[in-house]
Amino acid sequence: MAEIGHGGKEIKERILEPAEAKKRIQGLKQYPIRSQLANEVIDIAYGFFSPLEGFMGKADVESVCKKMRLKDGKTVWSIPIVFDMSKEEIAEYGVKPGASLLLTYTGNPMAIFEIEEVYEYDKKSLAKDVYGTDEAKHPGCARTYAYKDKFVGGKITLVNRPKINEPFTPYFLPPLELRRIFKEKGWKRIVAHQTRNVPHTGHEWLMKGAWFQTYGELPMDKPYVGVLVNAIIGEKRKGDYIDEAIILTQDELRKSGYFGDHNHLTSLTFWDMRYAGPREAVFHAALRTNLGLTHHMFGRDHAGVGTYYGAYDAHRLLESLKGEINIVPVYSENWLYCPHCGEITSESLCNHKKEWQKFSGTLIRSIVQDGVKPPRLIFRPEVFDLVLECAEKYGFGSPFVEEEYLKKRTPVFVMPPLA
Repeated sequence: MAEIGHGGKEIKERILEPAEAKKRIQGLKQYPIRSQLANEVIDIAYGFFSPLEGFMGKADVESVCKKMRLKDGKTVWSIPIVFDMSKEEIAEYGVKPGASLLLTYTGNPMAIFEIEEVYEYDKKSLAKDVYGTDEAKHPGCARTYAYKDKFVGGKITLVNRPKINEPFTPYFLPPLELRRIFKEKGWKRIVAHQTRNVPHTGHEWLMKGAWFQTYGELPMDKPYVGVLVNAIIGEKRKGDYIDEAIILTQDELRKSGYFGDHNHLTSLTFWDMRYAGPREAVFHAALRTNLGLTHHMFGRDHAGVGTYYGAYDAHRLLESLKGEINIVPVYSENWLYCPHCGEITSESLCNHKKEWQKFSGTLIRSIVQDGVKPPRLIFRPEVFDLVLECAEKYGFGSPFVEEEYLKKRTPVFVMPPLA
């Protein structure tokens, strides 16, 4: 039976068998790509970005920027997926409609790029439409301004499956594989937890609250509902948690019994965050629809940065698209601790505002840096111990991204030689 994803289209993997791949790549010029493009090649080929079959042409980019739709005018899509090249590279590699390139990564073949279009697009206009600002200090705008002269649109077909390095191997679960697992578990509803962080108890309670909301009217006689932690793995900035700590500590909540096999699963998606706030929330809804999810958590300032977006702008945008995206938003406020109530609460639950203790990211990071085990109220002890273990094993002594980590870390994935 066909698996239907975002936009009502069947999810298909665009991956060649080795024998066919060897034939198809003969005589193609090889073009090495950076990690962002490699991440997006995988996302396209495995169906994470369905219904996209390749990098966008100009009509799609313009429609996404101006109308938040693909060029068909119907399919909601909020962030352009583009492949940039310089004028010199276009000339050197003979890039033109009808030609093909062999994209390589980590020195080995990755994908065939069937070129359909070469075009220009005003980067300042793109930034303003997608991020609501053209300020270069916004990380999404900075990424946009760093693109090369021109964009190239066309279909992508993987010629080689990536080798996912440890400890990430068991967490690379593409859409078709995830959907098979959900059926095996008997989950009727699955709610997404989008993350790029090590979980503190505030995150845990966000997931548990979303689990209860997602269960809704279903009978409690069977484990019908699961939480999928979908960790975003991509470009790292100094001060971020290291990827190894993120993925392993998220799964530790299940391993240590705070969730169970019957209601919790951890996976990853390769994506370089754009910090596009409301538009990135819509993008996440499309992405998780393709993963087979029915519900999605959206908290305060989802995927935002700085003060560019209002606390609940993402909620309002998602509400305006009801009926056009095939996933149910589960909205939440910040979780916090109320000493008067003696429990985890939310901003709308109790009336002891003067006593509330918020889960400050800055405070929690300072606790981690100090290496002194915090109370269970803030961190589960098993999670905290694992953060420190990851720091020694993967982070060159730190659980946060530093220069040495950027230079020496083992990449999350590589392309092996073509078999």
